[in-house]
Amino acid sequence: MSGSVGVHALVRRAHEERVLAILRERGGLSRAQIAARSGLSRTTLSEITGDLLARGAIVVVNTDAPRRAGSGRPAELLALDPRSGQFLGVDLGHTRVRVAVADAAHEIIASGVTAYPAESSWPDRLAAGVALVERVRGERGLTLAALQGIGVGVAGPFPAGAARKDVLAAFAGRFGGSAGAGDQRRDVPAPVVVDNNTRFAALAEAILAEARDVLYIRLADGIGGGLVVGGRLVAGAGGVAGEFGHVKADAAGGLCRCGKRGCLETVAAVPPALQAAGVRDLTELRDRRDEPRVRAAMERVAEAVGRVLAGAALIIDPEQIVIGGPLAHAVPEIVSRAGAVVAAENVGGTGPLIRAARLGDDDGARGAIAASFRQSPLLNGYPTGSAS
Repeated sequence: MSGSVGVHALVRRAHEERVLAILRERGGLSRAQIAARSGLSRTTLSEITGDLLARGAIVVVNTDAPRRAGSGRPAELLALDPRSGQFLGVDLGHTRVRVAVADAAHEIIASGVTAYPAESSWPDRLAAGVALVERVRGERGLTLAALQGIGVGVAGPFPAGAARKDVLAAFAGRFGGSAGAGDQRRDVPAPVVVDNNTRFAALAEAILAEARDVLYIRLADGIGGGLVVGGRLVAGAGGVAGEFGHVKADAAGGLCRCGKRGCLETVAAVPPALQAAGVRDLTELRDRRDEPRVRAAMERVAEAVGRVLAGAALIIDPEQIVIGGPLAHAVPEIVSRAGAVVAAENVGGTGPLIRAARLGDDDGARGAIAASFRQSPLLNGYPTGSAS
């Protein structure tokens, strides 16, 4: 009999961990949504969630009444106790650093941004990131004593070697180490996830759309990208998966900063796009996008982006292709035209959904937080009650 009880306790514990993992990744969900993701029966799930609620491991955070179309009873949304953890996301871009802090229920509770010159040194960028976290923490009165994970996104390919060690030293040493933040002591260091900031943005867009296979490209001062396959980020063997900006788009094109010629970045990044359109900045580009010269320049940009994405789509077969960044935001027609090029190259089925990014400039920080949620040890020691 005792053996049977022990097996039952192990199975129940596994069910609990599954429910907690789903809420850690997704935030507030209804019981029906949890059941669909976990595969648990309604009866079993009701027992599990009832016990977790009684022990305080999860809480009711809201109902789905605001977005319900019918007249039925609103469904409760369950989430991890927001007070049980904090998650820090940092996006170190080419010209600015953005940070966000989320609670365990996936709500952003603090955020901020600081600009710096594009020619800023690597140590200066790291220092700006640390200073911004400290500023946001002070402004919002956060101790970060419940910090459970740190995600840091860096512009360019996957930060390896000394660069990655610098990130870990700057953020883990200051916010995730044994001394924690301020005077708070921590028994277990908060894990730090470091990756390309555009890949983090891809993860954030995939989670928002609940899509498992996403190809993401960002048209900004440079061009980056990311691949989410089976719900997970793909870095590649050398850490450069998704570097669409350095795929050749014009055999006779100009010299790229990577040393090659004719990369997509020499055509569709913001600086060459503005030059081709004959405008000074993105605001002027947006206001004059219907003029013949500007329209023709953006058509060339869209076709180049579409050709690169079409080739990638034939190889990867994504569920969605997401085009983001300030250039696509200023000229939304780029998305539709590039999508038409991808659709024309499709060789079977309906092809991927091609859409504009839904998140703004905080996508990299949000994706960094999402990556931390997936690796967090949150609630590893929550009260378990009796094993029987």
